[in-house]
Amino acid sequence: MSKLNSEILQRAVDRILTYASGEEIELEGNTVQGKKRNFRETVEAQFTLKNYDPVRDKRFSGTFKLPTVPRPGLKCCILGNAAHCEMAERIGVDHMSVEDLKKLNKNKKLVKKLAKKYDFFVASDNMIKQVPRLLGPGLTKA
Repeated sequence: MSKLNSEILQRAVDRILTYASGEEIELEGNTVQGKKRNFRETVEAQFTLKNYDPVRDKRFSGTFKLPTVPRPGLKCCILGNAAHCEMAERIGVDHMSVEDLKKLNKNKKLVKKLAKKYDFFVASDNMIKQVPRLLGPGLTKA
C-alpha cells in the first residue's frame, strides 16, 4: 500500500489554485497561462482505505474541525413546536411556530418571501406533515 506524500499533495493543490487565479504555472516543461475563474474554486479529494471495514474495525473515530466555516452567511429557520422554538430562541436562531405559519394563510407572496429569506428550514418531527398544509405548495416552488 502506498502512502501519500503531503508535500506533493500541497504542491499540486497550490498549482491548481494558482492556475485558477489566472497566474502562470509550469506544466510538463511549458509555461501555461491560467484562466481566471468568476467563482470560488474548490478541490475535492477522495481516499480509499484498502482492507478496512468501517463496521467491524474502529481504528478511525472522531471529528475534524474545519479551519474556516464553509458557508458563513447561511440563514436557518426552525419550524417547531413550543419547546423547539424556545431552544431556538436561546441559541439565537430564527424560529416560527404553528401560529406564525397560520398567519401566512397560504398567501403565495408571503410564503415566497419567507422562502427567499432563509437558505434552509428545519422542522420538528410533529410539524413536518403540517408544513405543506399550512403553507401550501408555494414553499416547494420558491
